[in-house]
Amino acid sequence: MLFLKELYEDAKNIKNQDPASRNILEVIILYPGFHILLFHRLAHFLYRHKILFLARLISQIGRFFTGIEIHPGAQIGRRLFIDHGMGIVIGETATIGDDCTIYHNSTLGGTGKDKYKRHPDIGNHVMVGAGAKVLGPIKVGNNVKIGANSTVLKDIPDNVTVVRCNVVIEKK
Repeated sequence: MLFLKELYEDAKNIKNQDPASRNILEVIILYPGFHILLFHRLAHFLYRHKILFLARLISQIGRFFTGIEIHPGAQIGRRLFIDHGMGIVIGETATIGDDCTIYHNSTLGGTGKDKYKRHPDIGNHVMVGAGAKVLGPIKVGNNVKIGANSTVLKDIPDNVTVVRCNVVIEKK
């Protein structure tokens, strides 16, 4: 019953966050960001109960249908909003707090240098912009905004905005 309550809460949050959504039923039927949460919650339950092959199979089926890859070991808080979603990757040891938003083509991944804890910990109320890469066993604080196409390799404190800025100055 808790499983269904959490999924309904996810669908309601997506409906409230996305100005293009018309109602909760539309979110449940049409939104890949909702579908992957359904797949992930089931896969994570199996992962926690050491039914690893089935957990990975379910996560790969979810990836096939949504284009969003979330390892069954990743810990996701309540009311995650995945907008558009295509190309998102979330690694095995990543954690995501409550009320976060992740846009398409973002990665919460590893650097290849670490052995046990390899992926980031994301706080509550964090926005990860399109194409952002948050890599390694780092901590991202609460109320952080990570701008589109930013690469984050170090801890980020609470209440900070991180952006990538390429400036070209023309001389006349």
